[in-house]
Amino acid sequence: MTTERIVGIGAGSNSLGKELATEDMTLNIGPQHPSTHGVLRLRLTLDGERISAAEPIIGYMHRGAEKLFEVRDFRQIIVLANRHDWLSAFSSELGVVLAVERMLGMEVPVRAVWARTLLAELNRILNHLMFLGSYPLEVGAMTPIFYAFREREELQRVMEEISGGRMHYMFNRVGGLKDDLPAGWTGRARHAVSVVRGRMSDIADLIMDNEIFRARTRGVGVLTREQILQYGVSGPIARASGVDFDLRRDEPYLAYEELDVRVVTRSEGDALARFECLLDQVYASLDLADACLDRLADLPKGPINQRLPKVLKVPEGHTYAWTENPLGINGYYLVSRGEKTPWRLKLRSASFNNVQVLAELLPGNLVADMIAILGSTFFVVGDIDK
Repeated sequence: MTTERIVGIGAGSNSLGKELATEDMTLNIGPQHPSTHGVLRLRLTLDGERISAAEPIIGYMHRGAEKLFEVRDFRQIIVLANRHDWLSAFSSELGVVLAVERMLGMEVPVRAVWARTLLAELNRILNHLMFLGSYPLEVGAMTPIFYAFREREELQRVMEEISGGRMHYMFNRVGGLKDDLPAGWTGRARHAVSVVRGRMSDIADLIMDNEIFRARTRGVGVLTREQILQYGVSGPIARASGVDFDLRRDEPYLAYEELDVRVVTRSEGDALARFECLLDQVYASLDLADACLDRLADLPKGPINQRLPKVLKVPEGHTYAWTENPLGINGYYLVSRGEKTPWRLKLRSASFNNVQVLAELLPGNLVADMIAILGSTFFVVGDIDK
């Protein structure tokens, strides 16, 4: 019978030089690191090359948006609401106005409903294209991000034309949208959607047929359905683990009840499945955008918003609205005391939950796979430190 001992040498041994097991090492990734999508800190405990514990540490980018809501009126809070997830600005401001409109019992013009749905899907595609380009970059593939930004620019052009903004659109208003659609805009938007759809195969073929990319992501960072449910993870990450849930289909808002929302799922739950979900979701959103453009073409001319009083006050009470944002479920708990400012507006952001699960997701994996796993959790740090 043989006995195997692991002996610490040098830094792994104690000062007395006795026979010991190697000591664990603590490694800080971040808070400023090119692979953390912002100022996120990960404190890893390593046993050799393998991660034995991981602790995500947040708060380095605290924006204080929830507190600032309390001293801004219901028009001004939109400028704060669209900045915590800077890749999903339109969708983030949309959730706030939906909560306020519910409290007011306000009926939004049908043209505004369909235009909002269209713009939300274009914003979703813009968000996903960013991650489709940046994630391969983190595992060593440089070319895809150039293709992704080329397609993003097609959609950015029409979003900028209608709103005047490229990231922070500020186009939603309580009661509808800021302005009507410019003349000929729907035709230009339809052309942009068609161009992006035709070019998506460039990204898909370049990445999905790459043996190195598949080797770095298949079977890496597997999230189980139980972990998804325990941590409240949502969006493409949850659906990649077989959680077939999408608010657009299951609790529809805006015009989604009249649309055929295709929910993309996978069962593997690994980094590759999460990337595949994101890629297929772009095609699904392009289909929804075309459907919205068809409906807008059939609608008669009419108002795009409701006339509001000079000072907007929301009746006393509370409500909870939630939306299927590009990164997952965003919740908005609004409490009003009948004043022109919210007494409390609590944000439940998707990125916060998607990052917390890293404490269970990273242990057991190699340090070399950490970046591949981290990039596949699709988060924005401002959406965590809101």
